[in-house]
Amino acid sequence: MKLAFIIDPIHRLDPTHDTSVALMEAAQELGHEVWVTQANRLSVLGGKAWAMLERVQLSPVCLVEGRWVAIANWFSLEAPIFCPLEDMDAVFMRTDPPVDTAYLYATYLLDYIDPAKTRVLNSPNGIRAANEKMYALQFKEAIPETIVSQDKQVIRKFLEQQGAAVLKPLGGKAGEGILFLEPNDRNFNSIVEVSTLQGKLPVMVQTYLPQAKEGDKRIILLNGVPIGALNRIPTGSDFRGNMAVGGRVAQSDITDREHQICTQLAPTLRRDGLIFVGIDIIGGYLTEVNVTSPTGIREVDRLNGAQLGSQVIQWVAENGNR
Repeated sequence: MKLAFIIDPIHRLDPTHDTSVALMEAAQELGHEVWVTQANRLSVLGGKAWAMLERVQLSPVCLVEGRWVAIANWFSLEAPIFCPLEDMDAVFMRTDPPVDTAYLYATYLLDYIDPAKTRVLNSPNGIRAANEKMYALQFKEAIPETIVSQDKQVIRKFLEQQGAAVLKPLGGKAGEGILFLEPNDRNFNSIVEVSTLQGKLPVMVQTYLPQAKEGDKRIILLNGVPIGALNRIPTGSDFRGNMAVGGRVAQSDITDREHQICTQLAPTLRRDGLIFVGIDIIGGYLTEVNVTSPTGIREVDRLNGAQLGSQVIQWVAENGNR
């Protein structure tokens, strides 16, 4: 197969951590061609999506004393070519958030790939429909008490009812902008004003789950089926467990409750073309559904001796455009 990956500039990726690199390595090791491009290198000509693509050769990471290690020059690129994305067997949309105007426009361009010829993971329409915070709200039995509002009084009333809460920007990633709220916080008004841009943007507010101290579990789903999990545990004084803010990762199994949540999500994810997804669960409650560039493969593989990247690529090879 010929696989294209729409990623952030490759020299900025961390081969020992980034799931995009893990997927590309797996594809190369399975004998497939790996090509890379960026969202700002897409075009539509003659009613078809095109891209400036570069074939990449990767030097895979190695596991040394429990840590992934990469050589300095871990990739090389061939001369770019401009071609229709339909020449690829599959296209992975792996650009990191924020889902801003440029990101949304890129998904519109990807709509001009013929799905009968080339599978896009994840579906452009699915990505547009699935704000990573809001998407979870449709699974009412799975989520903690949650509101979405830009109204200071609505947020304060909810906070007083819950006793403590977590405020999340709807467009954030990697724990950015997530704040812990208490009813007696003298900075409450300022926090809400800054987070909502003076009442212009809604934010998500969820009841604080004390189990967050024990970890924020990431479960990776492939076509709705859980294939691996890890626990991200807060360190120091930060209440967030995200790896990007220093959370410690630990091996984790998937509980019966978490399997039930995955089963509940699966039909909707499949309907929306969301094939490779990372969900976040705290204390048995679904908190987010990550569909843009979910991460965690490197950590699960390291902790469990797994090969999740190979599972994903093999699924694409076996399912094609079905």
